Amino acid sequence: MGTVHARSLDPLPMQGRDLGVNHDDMEGMEPEQDTKQEILENRNVVVQHVNIEGLGRTKEDYLGYEIADVFDAKSLIDVMKRSHDARMKLLRLGIFKEVEVLIDVSEGADALPNGLDVTFEVTELKRLTGSYNTMVGNNEGSMVLGLKLPNALGRGEKATFQFSYGTKETSYGLSFFKPQPGHFERNFTLNLYKVTGQFPWSSLKETDRGVSTELNFPLWMTTHTLKWEGVWRELGCLARSASFAVREESGHSLKSSLSHTMAIDTRNSAILPRRGALLRLNQELAGYTGGDASFLKEDLELQLNRPFLFGSVLSASLWGGMLMPIGGKPSSIADRFYLGGPTSVRGFGMYSIGPQSEGDYLGGEAYWAGGLHLYTPLPFRPGRGGFGDLFRTHFFLNAGNLCNLNYGEGPRAHLQKLAECIRWSYGAGIVLRLGNIARLELNYCIPMGVQNGDRICDGVQFGAGIRFL
Repeated sequence: MGTVHARSLDPLPMQGRDLGVNHDDMEGMEPEQDTKQEILENRNVVVQHVNIEGLGRTKEDYLGYEIADVFDAKSLIDVMKRSHDARMKLLRLGIFKEVEVLIDVSEGADALPNGLDVTFEVTELKRLTGSYNTMVGNNEGSMVLGLKLPNALGRGEKATFQFSYGTKETSYGLSFFKPQPGHFERNFTLNLYKVTGQFPWSSLKETDRGVSTELNFPLWMTTHTLKWEGVWRELGCLARSASFAVREESGHSLKSSLSHTMAIDTRNSAILPRRGALLRLNQELAGYTGGDASFLKEDLELQLNRPFLFGSVLSASLWGGMLMPIGGKPSSIADRFYLGGPTSVRGFGMYSIGPQSEGDYLGGEAYWAGGLHLYTPLPFRPGRGGFGDLFRTHFFLNAGNLCNLNYGEGPRAHLQKLAECIRWSYGAGIVLRLGNIARLELNYCIPMGVQNGDRICDGVQFGAGIRFL
């Protein structure tokens, strides 16, 4: 799998009538490597036919966009490169198990002396596939069972049913995915779901039943997501000892919101990058399309990564957000921001910074958090070139704050409040990268700037997740 085969062609040098080179004339010649390479790169060829074999339920017109560039190739090297790119595009569609490429000289009455035929031999996925795996979230794990109908209608559509049972969340959902032909990054998704989650830091449990639609598309260097979500939320107390503030939030509500996310991501890896930057902006507007919740929510994420001395990496990150209630309605505990824990401001308990009542953390309407990190290879580089490369030594400095704001006071008062009582921490530890899925951290943390009511984790702290400050 993954090999591009050239049939009826001797790679160096090429021979035969179809490429206009006589083998007898070349006996006794010993061309140098650069001459051979020049023949491959500069010999004009014409791709006359591109065939796809092995199709069952897939529509041929849908694949034409992915292989069209092969016809523009002008040399054998160019044909091989474009064929490889087309193969990767076909695999990216998620409808084929295997794709092989064969390059052959053209045959038949219309064959040109320098004509080539390119054939893609594909193996389609089964109509129904199942999966079982585990998933790591932000300091939680879950078991996931799924059923998929890949290529449901023959043009890259995918229907998925998924059930997830986790340490803090149980969910099931049905989704339908439809890409735009020729532009896989532009796609539409429809979701129906039910999610039940537990939030012990707030003595809260929440059950969401909802429907959402998403439109994803690239624009210049950015990617965009437009989303509408309608959800019926049921909030309840997780324990009898829940505070009165949490009991006040209990009950049913409807939220209908529109959101837009823009991202620029040049990182070489989303889990443990060595270089590149990330900028993500998210805006959510609730209430104008119905429902009980009414607010405007802004969220920012920025990350910069640069290689440093001796294989180490310097990383800086900044998070920030603001929730502004609309129409005089107070914000819901389910919509506010939360801060603290091994994936954000380390050295503090999970989401245990900021406003709280009787030990239950209520979240805040504004927050910021920043971090400086130094990732280095393990001392003496054990397991270099293998398993040892999955580990990094980690030194960090984190800071942040979370609070509620009085939106009648103005921006200066808001900034002053966010600058008061800053929590911060520093420490060191070990990071393990789990492929491109998640990462684990084991850090020794020293929390500073602790305020009354904050829950700290002074010493060793373990974290697992995808998104880290």
